[in-house]
Amino acid sequence: MPKKIIRSLCLFTEELAPDANDKLSTLQEALEAKDFLIQTKRICTNEKDFGKLEAFYTDEDLLLSVGNCDLKYVINNYYDFCKASRTSCHVDISNGVEMVHVELLFRLIKEAPEKMFQFAFVVNNAVSSPYFPSAAFEKNGFALGLQPTDLAEGCHSLEEWFANMQAVWEELCEVLKDEPDFLGIDSSIAPLFEENSSLIYFIKQIYGSFDEAVLSDAFIKITSFIKNSNPKPVGLCGLMLPCLEDFLLADEYEQGRFSLERNLFLSLHSGLGIDTYPVGTDESPEKILSILQLLVGLSNKYDKPLSARFISDGKAKIGEETSFNNQFLKNVIIKAL
Repeated sequence: MPKKIIRSLCLFTEELAPDANDKLSTLQEALEAKDFLIQTKRICTNEKDFGKLEAFYTDEDLLLSVGNCDLKYVINNYYDFCKASRTSCHVDISNGVEMVHVELLFRLIKEAPEKMFQFAFVVNNAVSSPYFPSAAFEKNGFALGLQPTDLAEGCHSLEEWFANMQAVWEELCEVLKDEPDFLGIDSSIAPLFEENSSLIYFIKQIYGSFDEAVLSDAFIKITSFIKNSNPKPVGLCGLMLPCLEDFLLADEYEQGRFSLERNLFLSLHSGLGIDTYPVGTDESPEKILSILQLLVGLSNKYDKPLSARFISDGKAKIGEETSFNNQFLKNVIIKAL
């Protein structure tokens, strides 16, 4: 069996809980005893005070989220959000998006581009996903999100990969069957970096090229499986296409094969929208507003969660190379949206 990697072990708590880290550590020990690798431990809470949250949970290895925030709240607490280095949030635009939303985005580009990694706009979001920044509190408990791409190592077909995922989901349910607050598994495909952790690496092995896969039913098969076969689904359970986190997808972007149009097309296969997509500092605010309005329209038309997480280094214009200084983001030459 390939590596069994849990990308996110996330505890959801309505209020700040002193025993939250201990609970996560106990769960980590139980999972590691079954040879699961835990990448990150996270806490998502309804407590909206950015500074209070980080002061309460001082462990620097803990990733934190306040979940959904009103736009005005983020604007009024902008500096606290920027100072909270471990804390994510998102703004729901399901009821519409205006230029003021885009103005917040460009303020981050100018003043705190590193926080764009921890911020997203969401539409018709799903609750209890352990993936940030989309995570949103609904009730107390914990959820898991895997890095399922690594389970494709050695596989020669989608079906072999699916069998590995199914086996791991069932094993997790067995290990955690006595945990009353186990909310479930977000079976989203969450790629990262390159080789076995990259979705594009596996797709190219099976289909020869990204182009060939896009014009096949590959992504429909993947999203159908992760939505319908998960024994304990929670959260988004969709296809993530993080442009800059999947390094081979970043290569496709640079070569003109992962335009925003293609990104949105694949999102309608049960994808999750625009994720870590690069934007130049000189991009048109009107263009971004138009894209967000389209995102809202597509989400409502197809009744599915979609989000938008744009990324900038605060310096690179269209046609220039980025310098993110972030191990999770590959530097690319920025293209116009």
